[in-house]
Amino acid sequence: MPASTVRKRSRSRIVGAVALAAGASLMLAACGSTKDTASAGSGGTGKVGVILPLLTSPFWQSYNDYVPKMAKSEGVQVLKTVNSNSDPSQQITDIDNELTQGVKGLVVAPLDSAAIQAGLDQAERKGVPVVAVDVAPDKGKVAMVVRADNVAYGEKACDYLGAHITSGKVVQIMGDLASVNGRDRSQAFRSCVKKKYPKLKVLEVPAKWESDTAAAKLDTLLGADPDIKGIYLQAGGVYLAPTLQTLKSKNMLKPAGAQGHITIVSNDGIPQEFDAIRKGQIDATVSQPADAYARYGLYYIKAAMAGKTFKPGPTDHGSTIVELPGGILEDQLPAPLVTKADVDDPKLWGNTVK
Repeated sequence: MPASTVRKRSRSRIVGAVALAAGASLMLAACGSTKDTASAGSGGTGKVGVILPLLTSPFWQSYNDYVPKMAKSEGVQVLKTVNSNSDPSQQITDIDNELTQGVKGLVVAPLDSAAIQAGLDQAERKGVPVVAVDVAPDKGKVAMVVRADNVAYGEKACDYLGAHITSGKVVQIMGDLASVNGRDRSQAFRSCVKKKYPKLKVLEVPAKWESDTAAAKLDTLLGADPDIKGIYLQAGGVYLAPTLQTLKSKNMLKPAGAQGHITIVSNDGIPQEFDAIRKGQIDATVSQPADAYARYGLYYIKAAMAGKTFKPGPTDHGSTIVELPGGILEDQLPAPLVTKADVDDPKLWGNTVK
């Protein structure tokens, strides 16, 4: 059975279960400082489980490498990370397994914004706080979402392509629309182009964060539309290599400045994207902060385990906590656009990975 079919059936089972689950309330408190709540909390101590969505992407490989380093600096006791291997159903099982091991907190990068509620409800029933990293849940109780502004990702890609391409076809290779990240980036890019750059025509490749799917669909699209002028990769970690290989196989991979160059903007900020910018293969990427995701995911779970909470407003680390629909709080970390002009900036996490 194809993996996509398994995933769809797994997601259907999970979403059905989620529909029966009760909604959850959200913790609120003071921003920039914390205050103790009178309810639960393990005093900020105890084992923490960290659940990854996948490890086939260099971005998530880097995040995984940062977790033990940041755990040490934040004084958090983490178990060995768990890889859900791109399967939302497996992720719920992973959460249950971690709870069975007696963890006092969970840091989870959700694969499916709706399906994750089943796991969040399990944790809430056991009084275990959860911090979501990278993807916000649609429903369910989390102490904090640690994430960057994914709407801004799509808008930054749109503005970069719009500034360099006067008219013609541009492609966005989309993420999984079951994830709020895929939805935010896709809709933001689409809306921005329509509003600000009406001479651009957007073609779309739904790829579900799958490299093979991206390569196959892009190959088909280029066969029908060989005159594209720009590409937006919603996840360089999984889409960069197949995109460059597909373009190369069709003799369409031209360096920046050469006639026929296709302007490419990516998302992630991995070292491979930086190398591609230096070589002129792509033009820009949005640096999604893998290091800060690990650091503040652990920072917030330690705070939640100690019974501390937060409220919307500026933080002391250059970000802003916002309130999402449903009352969920999200710490929106900075995610700068990187081009050839600043690709060698030593402050970028992609330049610190060995």
